[in-house]
Amino acid sequence: MQDPFNHADRPRKRGMNLLRLDSWIDSTLWSAGSGLAEKWEEINIFFRRFRVSGYKRAFFEVLGETMTLGTAGAVLMLTLALPAFEETWGNWKEQDDFAVTFLDRYGNEIGHRGIIHEDAVPIEDLPDHLIKTVLATEDRRFFEHFGIDLFGLARAMTENVRANSVVQGGSTITQQLAKNLFLTNERTIERKIKEAFLALWLEANLPKNDILRLYLDRAYMGGGTFGIAAASQYYFGKDVTDVNLAESAMLAGLFKAPARYAPHINLPAARARANEVLTNLVQGQLMTEGQVIGARRNPADVVDRGNAEAPDYFLDWAFEEVKRIASPYAQHSLIVRTTIDLGLQKAAEEALELGLRQHGKRYGVKQGAIVLLENGGAVRAMVGGRDYGESQFNRATRALRQPGSSFKVYVYATAMENGFTPDTTIRDAPITWRGWSPRNYGRGYSGRMDITRALVKSVNTIPVRLARDHLGTPAIAETAKRMGIESTIRIDKTMPLGTSEVTVLDQATAYAVLPAGGMASNRHGITQIINYGGEVLYDHGRDAPPRERILSVEATTAMNTIMAQIPEWGTGRRAKLENITTAGKTGTTQAYRDGWFVGFTGNYTAAVWFGNDDYTSSRRMTGGSLPAMTFKELMTFAHQGVDLRPIPGLEPPEKETEDGADSIASNAFDDDAGTTVVRPRMLSKDATRILRELADGFANSTPAQPAKPEPAKSAQLRAALPY
Repeated sequence: MQDPFNHADRPRKRGMNLLRLDSWIDSTLWSAGSGLAEKWEEINIFFRRFRVSGYKRAFFEVLGETMTLGTAGAVLMLTLALPAFEETWGNWKEQDDFAVTFLDRYGNEIGHRGIIHEDAVPIEDLPDHLIKTVLATEDRRFFEHFGIDLFGLARAMTENVRANSVVQGGSTITQQLAKNLFLTNERTIERKIKEAFLALWLEANLPKNDILRLYLDRAYMGGGTFGIAAASQYYFGKDVTDVNLAESAMLAGLFKAPARYAPHINLPAARARANEVLTNLVQGQLMTEGQVIGARRNPADVVDRGNAEAPDYFLDWAFEEVKRIASPYAQHSLIVRTTIDLGLQKAAEEALELGLRQHGKRYGVKQGAIVLLENGGAVRAMVGGRDYGESQFNRATRALRQPGSSFKVYVYATAMENGFTPDTTIRDAPITWRGWSPRNYGRGYSGRMDITRALVKSVNTIPVRLARDHLGTPAIAETAKRMGIESTIRIDKTMPLGTSEVTVLDQATAYAVLPAGGMASNRHGITQIINYGGEVLYDHGRDAPPRERILSVEATTAMNTIMAQIPEWGTGRRAKLENITTAGKTGTTQAYRDGWFVGFTGNYTAAVWFGNDDYTSSRRMTGGSLPAMTFKELMTFAHQGVDLRPIPGLEPPEKETEDGADSIASNAFDDDAGTTVVRPRMLSKDATRILRELADGFANSTPAQPAKPEPAKSAQLRAALPY
């Protein structure tokens, strides 16, 4: 009898068990494969009875390919739609519950923003002729299409081809509302795709009347007004429910181009446009010629609003700032004192328009943007585009553009913080970084040169060599962010030459650190927020966080010393101000798509950009040409009649002449010399000193206990004085 505890048999038994397992696996797999083959044969035999031939086969082949392409198309459409639907996240349907009255730096009313819910007029309460004029002009098939009017689009394309220009638009009211609610006015393919998907989404989620009401409440109507109800009050001084047919036609004519047809600016053009709207009513069979003849013979009259123009781009940005600052407060009906200086604002607008009018066609550019900061951080002027009426997209705060060589300032500032000096020499020679070989503008190389010459002459290889061999791109990005760049900076090998997009406001904020002695620029557009009870909810001097040191004194002095030479013998010679120390940097991007000049004096920092909304290239426009000339035009005006301050680390500028005006009246634009507008002195030095003493007196006084909170008199008075 075999011993069950015989350990010698265990290996043999284990081997037999493995053989049995292997045999079972083989047989199971063979049986499964054989069974699947039989099933597959049965399936083929079953489907053979459905095989067709002849013309039927061709039909099913086309059907099969259509299904395949349809599936692929559905996946593509979903991929394109997802970014559009992301725009609808949050409580998008709620209107802003802020109602804000804005004042300039001197306390003058300059505009309003915000909509109270109760002010929106239901569609049912609007005059029938007003609705008809809007539909006849903007979207005759509004109640028939699904958000995109294919027939209207085809008709518009046909008319545009016949006229050999754009005379009709194909966008529906729903598409225009999608743009107003969720998107910007940027003319890009991405925006048009998003607009189409969002129009379909709006049609699926809202009834037609709600879409029309939102459109009438949100559209820009000129004169700083948004919504047809506000426009009726502004232009005619009456409630929108009381407008007649002639007034309705004039309002409906504003949707296409509010700046061009605003009646307080160009009444004849507004009346001509209203007559076209009346013709649209007849052609659309919404009214007869007999019904509109009275409106043709008696066109609308408007309230005289004078020639005052609101700084609308600035107000849009300031409104967002107010919502950010005042959101914790319960009161949302507010009076806001801003930093805007209407004299400087007008000068900035005129400098931009002058540059585009004189040189825009030559350089092939149609748009520009400017931000002017007084050193101390106050935003004194902001121009977000050539015409707010044509496009409310703020290119100063929202357009992301490559800064080109103007980004090199952040590279060299990082170098100065890491022990380099203006006299440090670096080799200007061919360089390759992970397969990328940047070249200089002139395609030549100069061997060893000091950092001063490298920045003044805007050499490309040296900042790349600094980033690769000494600094690292993360350190440069960190310096740029600390100086004030709020846009996302891409950390890659091309970043030192300015390939990561920034805004004009970013550039002005960051450069203003240098004339601030290396401290944070303290950029702000709001000085006080007051409720209608007189209580100061926010005061910048009291509530703003303390300024931080961004760059060391040594690094700041070194950068200011170098940058003051760029307008003297570098790429920014056209930006040099007469008898005023000027510092700055030019920027030109690949294919000449963007031109920049960002610079400063002891008093002001300004960032100037020119380019095209569709990113097409200019005709070899560099930052040292049109942007530099526009910078000089604006800064020449800004420095007339003011006390000149020195740039930290540099010698103070020459003193003023006896009449208070420096010899800086030469026009930046050589083609039109002698047309510079002289800026009047707002307050004399003695008047400013006396007012400041009065403000200090208010601050030190101890008034009796008031019945209710009052604004801080000293804060209000100081807010009206130059910083």
